[in-house]
Amino acid sequence: QVQLVESGGGLVQAGGSLRLSCAASGSGSTLSINAMGWYRQAPAKQREFLAMIGSGGSTNYADSVKGRFTISRENAKNTIYLQMDSLKPEDTAVYSCNAKVGLRTIYWGQGTQVTVSS
Repeated sequence: QVQLVESGGGLVQAGGSLRLSCAASGSGSTLSINAMGWYRQAPAKQREFLAMIGSGGSTNYADSVKGRFTISRENAKNTIYLQMDSLKPEDTAVYSCNAKVGLRTIYWGQGTQVTVSS
């Protein structure tokens, strides 16, 4: 079992920045996590992929956030971050992280609200 907890959301004006965190924990070792990522979901919209980072440090971004968002990983590999710059009102959503364990199992956090005012 892996638990994921997001933090860092809040209210920010357009053009501002936020840094989200996602901490992974469990009763056992979290070394089995081989990839983690960030997603968001706005009301009445599908969940949208934003960024992922693999165990080797490789990253992948959605076109919609390239150049504005940066995913990173703590050296201990139990926490990832999403640095969000140049935020726009359209970025308003619940932001969630996930973690892939083994070949198929994916765990999700509860999400953190990000609201960008115009």
